[in-house]
Amino acid sequence: MRLHQIGTSALLALGVLSGAAFAEVTVSQSNDPTALIGQQFASLMGAEHSAVEALPAAKLNALATGPKITPKKVKPGQPVLIEYSAEWLMSLPAPTGDAQWECLRKALYFEARGESIAGQFAVAEVILNRVDSPAYPKSVCAVVGQGGGGSCQFSYVCDGASDVMREAYPAEIASRIARVMLDGAPRTLTFGATHFHTRAVRPGWAGRFPRTAAIGAHLFYRQP
Repeated sequence: MRLHQIGTSALLALGVLSGAAFAEVTVSQSNDPTALIGQQFASLMGAEHSAVEALPAAKLNALATGPKITPKKVKPGQPVLIEYSAEWLMSLPAPTGDAQWECLRKALYFEARGESIAGQFAVAEVILNRVDSPAYPKSVCAVVGQGGGGSCQFSYVCDGASDVMREAYPAEIASRIARVMLDGAPRTLTFGATHFHTRAVRPGWAGRFPRTAAIGAHLFYRQP
C-alpha cells in the first residue's frame, strides 16, 4: 500500500513538472526488518566492544589464552590406561626397580622378546598370577627360578646359556613392561592364566587345564 502511494505521487509529479525527463523515486526502508536487525546488531557489538575495552589487562590476557587446565594428578607408578604399543611404552619415564623388577624383565626378555607387545604383557601376567596364587612362591624371583620334576618352570633359567640381555631395544621394552606390571597394571589379557607354552609343543598339563587365551605364538591356561 505504501509503495502504491509513492508511485502515484511520482506520476503526479511528472504531470506537473514540465520538461522533466524522469523523476527520482526513493523507497522508504522504515518497514524493512533486515535494516532494523542490522542496526540492533551493530548497537550490541558496539556495547560489547566497549565492555571488553574496559576490562583490566589481566582479564584480557585470560580471555585471550583461555582457561588453564590442570592435568589430573596420578600417583607415581600407577598407569591410568594401558596401551599395548612400543610408542606408549617409550613415552613413559625410564624404568628402574629392585630385584623383583630385574627378575621379571629378564624373564620377559628371554621367554617372550620375539612376541608382540601384548604377548609380552601376557607372559608378565602369568608370572604375577603365580605370585598371587597360593600354589606358587610369593615373589617374582622365586616364581621365575622355581624348579621341579627335573626341569625349570621357565626354560631360560636352566638352559645353560648366559642370562645377559644383549639386544638393547628388546631389553628396554621388557624393562618397561616389567615396571608397568609391577606398578599394578590390570591383567586383562589372559584371564587369570598361570601357564603358557608355544604352539610348537604340547605339554601334558595342556589337556587338563582350561585354555584362556591365544596370543601370538603362545597359548595360555589357568590351573584349576
